[in-house]
Amino acid sequence: MSETGSLLRKIIHIDMDAFYASVEQRDNPALKGKPIIVGGSPEGRGGVVATASYEARKYGVRSAMPSKTALRLCPVAIFIKPRFAAYKDVSEKIRAIFHRYTDLVEPLSLDEAYLDVTSDKLGVGSAIDIAKQIRQAIHDELQLTASAGVSINKFVAKMASDINKPDGLAFIGPSAVEAFMGKLPVEKFYGVGKVTAEKMKSMGLHTGSDLKQLTKNELTTKFGKVGNFYYNIVRGIDDRAVEPYRETKSISAEDTFPADLTDSADMHKAIDLLAATVARRAQYNGLKGRTITLKIKYSDFKQITRNQSLSEPVDDAETIAATGRKLLDGTEPENKLIRLLGVGISNFGDQQMKNNRNISRGQLGLFEY
Repeated sequence: MSETGSLLRKIIHIDMDAFYASVEQRDNPALKGKPIIVGGSPEGRGGVVATASYEARKYGVRSAMPSKTALRLCPVAIFIKPRFAAYKDVSEKIRAIFHRYTDLVEPLSLDEAYLDVTSDKLGVGSAIDIAKQIRQAIHDELQLTASAGVSINKFVAKMASDINKPDGLAFIGPSAVEAFMGKLPVEKFYGVGKVTAEKMKSMGLHTGSDLKQLTKNELTTKFGKVGNFYYNIVRGIDDRAVEPYRETKSISAEDTFPADLTDSADMHKAIDLLAATVARRAQYNGLKGRTITLKIKYSDFKQITRNQSLSEPVDDAETIAATGRKLLDGTEPENKLIRLLGVGISNFGDQQMKNNRNISRGQLGLFEY
């Protein structure tokens, strides 16, 4: 079997197009064609962008951007307060469409999921045809658009779904995987952040082909344990199964800073932005946690974590941020060089289904896609 992967599956990655904003434009026709921002503050006084319509993205507005920055880039933007209950309702209808074809559905968020259609329930056979049918059903039944990527594993399918956005479909077949990964710019690799991408480029590593020239030992020396992942993925190797009932143990967000933080006010601001992201993710997953965790990595790469358990479960940004700032202040951060901060929430109790690892891997081998 080819080095493109020891387990060949038919994997679809479905990603809704500007989901929250598209739901708002669908439900309020007056907003169609206008630059809208879901989340944040119309005065730019705090909060972050949950998502932006494609009309707003033309101005450079992106998810997780501070609303102050978004307002500066797009002064004509219309800010909308998120309606998580509405988004969750639509998401459940989308997942019902997925389950017509397979029970191997792994949601990543309200608007994104992996599907393993190696063996599909309707006997369609072709993963490309299934992706087309799903996208058409979403359009016809929900008046929304989705983009899809089809390939032999999760990583490549996710990369493929971004190629023809919005409202597009891309297929990367077994024989094309390594060439596709070779041409991919490092900043497009899922999981490679801005700081890591810049570090790679400073080393002369601009594409997957450049990464592929390095041995596994060289990659782990330069990037740590994640170097093993880079070694495999540039060769199109990703044997992770689609996990339908993966239990969420924690929800977190972190940021590595272009320049080390030394001022506690800047650290507090960073924690506020991270807390807003964590709260948004907790809310759309319908989860509240009792334990808040702060992660700190210093300029010498020493890492510490601090946590606090609360009397009641929470999902609001204000409480998460206040707890994170308190935990930070307890480390006496003055005059320390902080490279990374992370905020997380956990200890969800019995709010979700227990983990189900009894997952079918489907038939393995070579397929028509």
